[in-house]
Amino acid sequence: QVQLEESGGGVVQAGGSLTLSCVIFRSFGTASSLGWYRQAPGKERELVATVTDGGSINYADSVKGRFTISRPNAKNTVYLQMNSLKPDDTAVYYCKAHIHLVPTAYVYWGQGTQVTVSS
Repeated sequence: QVQLEESGGGVVQAGGSLTLSCVIFRSFGTASSLGWYRQAPGKERELVATVTDGGSINYADSVKGRFTISRPNAKNTVYLQMNSLKPDDTAVYYCKAHIHLVPTAYVYWGQGTQVTVSS
């Protein structure tokens, strides 16, 4: 069974940095897209950043210039470097993968990792 494992969350002061990692285990193929989403208490889950196997990257406006998503060699590992963190960045961060096995596209989520930014 495909499993996404996130790590790297924690508590950091405003202005600090964290790096999140996500690894896909037991995948049946290379993910066409990997991304990070987050959900703060009382809010809906929102996109943070995504990267395709072709290298196309998309960021939420709220994190542009502060966060960097990377996917070495377009494999099934993705990182999120988060700099200049703000209290508003506090949330559970989830990794998401799209894996295609023609003709079906499968979507998988990790369990999430908590990021807390103190003011």
